[in-house]
Amino acid sequence: MEFPQPQPESPSQPESRLPHESRLDTESRPKSEPGLQHESQALPQARIELDGGLTLRAFEGEADLPEFFRVIEESLEHLRPWMPWASEHSLAQTTAFLAGRAQLWADGEQYSYAILLDGAIVGSCGLHRHDENTPADTLEIGYWLHPGATGLGIATRAARALTSQAFRLPTIHAIEIVHDSANHPSAAVPTRLGFTPHLHRPHTPTAPAETGNDQVWRLTRATWASTQ
Repeated sequence: MEFPQPQPESPSQPESRLPHESRLDTESRPKSEPGLQHESQALPQARIELDGGLTLRAFEGEADLPEFFRVIEESLEHLRPWMPWASEHSLAQTTAFLAGRAQLWADGEQYSYAILLDGAIVGSCGLHRHDENTPADTLEIGYWLHPGATGLGIATRAARALTSQAFRLPTIHAIEIVHDSANHPSAAVPTRLGFTPHLHRPHTPTAPAETGNDQVWRLTRATWASTQ
């Protein structure tokens, strides 16, 4: 697959863990906890147009299946070391993932976007809570890209847009980006956006290259506001 070439930002290939396919996370939060849509009527936008032909838009279910599945297929070697769901990738898993996006969005559980470059899907990104231990005032940004779309600043621009969208929710006061400590290129995105190292935490490795040590980056609403 060939993609248009925006102005390069760096040769890095950042990826931040994103719930996907086998990790639908429909039961990751207590049933009694309200979804984000109950916190505010100012929800993230379903479509975000950025410069240079870059667009983030909510997934469109079955309509996205052929193209999205193909992009994942072409990205598996690139994703498998760090993305746990890549090892379980299948047409059925991708179908189930897409089928669940609209309800999770409506319930305020997750906001998942296709990343489009000049109209072609080149990856995925989204806002979610890591697990039930994530503070109620905190969201996590996750993202991945087709290898042909890396090194162009797309992940940084997508994460910046998602940060802005997350802070539309008045009860959200911090954003996190999380990656395995061994995935050094992933540190580039949070660093560029003003995130600071927050903590290290252990996790059970679920992808071949993971060490079992997460690097958690954090950006507060106050810090973000001071840079805008």
